[in-house]
Parts: sequence; structure tokens; C-alpha cells
Amino acid sequence: MAEALAEVLSGARASGGLLHRAVLAPPWGVRVQDGAPLAVASLVRGEGWVLPTAAADPWPGGPGPGPEPGDRPGPIPLAPGDVAVLRGPDPYVLADDPATPPDLLIQPGDCCTSVDGVDLCEEIALGVRTYGRDADAPTVLLSGGYQLHGDLSSRLLDALPPVLVLRGTEWDAGLMALVEQEIVRDAPGQQLVLDRVLDLLLVSVLRAWFARPEADAPAWYRAQSDPVVGVALRLLHEQPGHGWTVASLAAKSGVSRASLARRFTELLGEPPMAYLAQRRIDLAARLLREPGATLAAVARRVGYADGFALSAAFKRVRGVSPAEYRAGQPVRG
Repeated sequence: MAEALAEVLSGARASGGLLHRAVLAPPWGVRVQDGAPLAVASLVRGEGWVLPTAAADPWPGGPGPGPEPGDRPGPIPLAPGDVAVLRGPDPYVLADDPATPPDLLIQPGDCCTSVDGVDLCEEIALGVRTYGRDADAPTVLLSGGYQLHGDLSSRLLDALPPVLVLRGTEWDAGLMALVEQEIVRDAPGQQLVLDRVLDLLLVSVLRAWFARPEADAPAWYRAQSDPVVGVALRLLHEQPGHGWTVASLAAKSGVSRASLARRFTELLGEPPMAYLAQRRIDLAARLLREPGATLAAVARRVGYADGFALSAAFKRVRGVSPAEYRAGQPVRG
């Protein structure tokens, strides 16, 4: 199962990811509504709460009711070392108390405003990627977010609940010292460093989350232990560019074509060839970001006859062409 987890986690590849350090004094409330596909937040000191969409909406001055309360959990307390991962693009609130209305709104484009829309970026700037109104305030909050859907594999996003929280004792919370150190550093190439720090943070959290005995692991993770489907999955992950058919996979797995198709669909909710198609596009997305990679070369590596075939499949799955994806255009969720 480790190979499948490593493969999916390798799909986290931030490009222009945002990381911030907030220094806050109670009462404080920050509503994040930037539409990012995935966000991470952790307290360095102080106490706070994370309110997913159902708990955060409606709120004073807000846009109105959000999803039904049963769609997401209610407010979740956070202590130093705890980390929350929130799947977007829905908004969420971080606050000192669930009853505290937000006074800062994080908008698309990394813009910070008041509730009535006044730009506060200059007013609350405390240094490099740091904001607040008092540098000596008792609460320090670190947060980060992936800005493009294409920076995360679809299987990774699909594997996550709307919000997950790990306590400081459940993961390598010491990593946050590195995160805080890099957030405030102003050096050449720092965005590249921050992107990799964000990836490291997310992978560390998710690895610990999947390892918990009570974790509700996704179907593709559980299916690795199946004696038939596990064989097929390993082949699809190890050789995605091979010209696989259900028949050839079944032969390698030691069962009939019908048996493999039925068992695979039962365990993963989709047929083998649909799984392979998504696997190839996720891999292509990662390869397209490599320097010097050509569309034709990537197509060959992931099992398409030429760049035209890959381009058509890529746009069908991701909602943009490979060229638009490389240019950093938003990708349909």
C-alpha cells in the first residue's frame, strides 16, 4: 500500500503556493474565501478554532446561508502543534472563539480586506508574509494554500474529507518550526522554496493521517491489499504508459476478464480503463511542469500515440489544454 500512497502524494506539486504568518490578539476572526482547492493551517502559539463552511455560514455581514449543517463538521478546536487541512474551494473561518465574527477576509489573489471590502494589506503588514495589528500579540497562526487545482492530483483531492485535523502528538509537529522560518525569509528563489515547504507539510500531514488505525482510507488505498485488484493496481501505477487492456490486466492478475472488471469496479467504483485514464492524465500534469518537457515526449511516456491525443484527453479531464495548464490557468475542479 505504501507504493500507491507515495504515488498519489507525489501529485502534490505547488506552483505559486501561498504561505502566511498571522500575529493576532483576541478577539480575532479570519474568513478565508480565496477559492483555493486545498489549505493548511496550524497554530504556533495561542488557541483557536477552525470553522468549516457549514459552521462558518451564515455569519454577520456574510453572503447568506451556506450548505446544510450536516454537510460538514461544526467548529473544531486547535491548540499549538495541531494542523488542519481543508479541501476547497468552499470558505472557512479561523477564530479565537466560534462566536467571534471575522473581521479580516482573505480574498482571491491574496488580497486581505475588511468585512465591508476595504483593502487592509498595507495597514496590517508586519513584515515578510506576516500580518497583524500587534507584533507582540499572543496568537501566531501559520497558513498556506495551493492556488491551482492542477497542483494536486484528482485522486489526492478525492481521498480527503472536507476537513481533517491532526493533533500535535499525531504527526511531526516540529516541522512547523521550519515552515515559520521559511515564511518570513526574503531571499532569491524563495517562492520555489515555499512551494516545496508547502508540499512537505501536506505530505507529512497526510502520511500521518493515513497511518492512523481509525483512518477512513480511500478505496484505492484499501484495494491495494486485494489479491486480485492489488496486482492490477500495481501494474497500472508501475507501467502507466503500457498499452493495457482489461484482458491483459486480467491475465497478469490470474483471473478472467469479467472477474477483474467486476471486482475492480466493486472496490474502486470505476472500471480499470477509467482508472488508468485518470492516472495517465495526473502523471502527464506532473511531467508537463518539468523543464524542457515536450507534449509529444510526455504523451509517449503516459501511453498516448501523440501530443494531439494527449491534448484532447487532458482538456476533457482537466478542463484546460496542456498549454493553458503550463501557463498556470485555473483548472476546473
